[in-house]
Amino acid sequence: MSDTNDQLLSAARDFITNLFRQRVKPELVFHNLEHTEDVVEASSIIADHHQLEEGDRFVLLLAAWFHDTGYSKGESAGHEAESIHIATDFLAAHGADPGLIQRISSCIEATRMPQSPVSLVEKILCDADLFHLSTPDFSARSQLLRKEQEFLLGMKISQKDWRKNNISFLQHHHYFTEYGQQQLEPRKLENLALLKNKKQKEGKKQDAPAPEPVVFPYSSAAAGKTEEQIKEERKSTERGIQTMFRTTSNNHFELSTLADGKANIMISVNAIIISVVLTVLLVRIPYYRQYIIPTALLALTCLAAMIFAILATRPSISGGRFSEEDIRGKRTNLLFFGNFYRMKMEEYQWGMNEMLKDREYLYNSMIKDIYYLGVVLARKYRFLRIAYTIFMYGLIISVIAFAVAALYGATNPNVSTSAPLIDY
Repeated sequence: MSDTNDQLLSAARDFITNLFRQRVKPELVFHNLEHTEDVVEASSIIADHHQLEEGDRFVLLLAAWFHDTGYSKGESAGHEAESIHIATDFLAAHGADPGLIQRISSCIEATRMPQSPVSLVEKILCDADLFHLSTPDFSARSQLLRKEQEFLLGMKISQKDWRKNNISFLQHHHYFTEYGQQQLEPRKLENLALLKNKKQKEGKKQDAPAPEPVVFPYSSAAAGKTEEQIKEERKSTERGIQTMFRTTSNNHFELSTLADGKANIMISVNAIIISVVLTVLLVRIPYYRQYIIPTALLALTCLAAMIFAILATRPSISGGRFSEEDIRGKRTNLLFFGNFYRMKMEEYQWGMNEMLKDREYLYNSMIKDIYYLGVVLARKYRFLRIAYTIFMYGLIISVIAFAVAALYGATNPNVSTSAPLIDY
């Protein structure tokens, strides 16, 4: 990690340490500095397992430090938005890139219940935030959270209701990363089994109907939505993302087609004008010398406009090969033919399969594809604008020059105004 990134992480750690010590209420015994430090450590552990590259690790650790700073306002509701606000102000004050701020904001937003991570970095942060569900001290952590909730809600929560909420949440919760599913999930299920055993020991006697259990922050019910509603929202989000990519790509394709059509018109018109200049005007120039400059201006105008129109449609492709390191480092876009046209089918198929396994890599490739399409479009339209500008002003100047030459020929008796008859 670069010295600049290390310095920013160190500054963030010091800032957040002071914030928790000075602005977060001591009654918040769960969402405190210790929890934040645990999440940072857990993020680092999961990042090591997934061999996260340095840039992504930097984003992850910053997001982990800031993700619960919103509790400094003294309540749980909306703490993610407050955390994003605090992180944005801090990073902007330290001259951070807007893209970095956006990525960190997205990571913090992904921890909002129900969790909704998209990228691998967001998934790691979400799993790290609930890392304690799989630890041996889960019971002790749970009691701290219960005590914190009693303070925030201003009411007592019975052990029975609290246990019921914990069982419900652990049954519906799932980890997002490979590390979480392989390493954390089995331990979480052990904690779930312990909770169920304690519930069974309470006896099977039927009590009076209990009031609705209190919902604690990391329950999916906290959002007032059922599991079916959550799943449907996720599907709707996926459809929205797919529609966005499809619409944007189609728009870029149509704009590219339009640009090529405009360039073709410019090339055709100027080619016709140059043909006329070469076949008609140049033959008569010896007899109408006053038209030499206007003819030259017209020819140069058409030639320059044609050159820029051709540059607008001139294709360019890259080397056509990628390496295994490019795929593992997510540095190549397999959706663009210029990156793979020289590869063997087996190599390209392997690369595509690797990309399809990683949702973040897939979406980033689609984003890169749209971005570079936009860059190509900007280049096309920049050259087209130059071509049309040259043609417009050059044509005006050429017409004025022809008019001046004609007037000069008409008023000057020494200048020939008609070509002599040639006897063939």
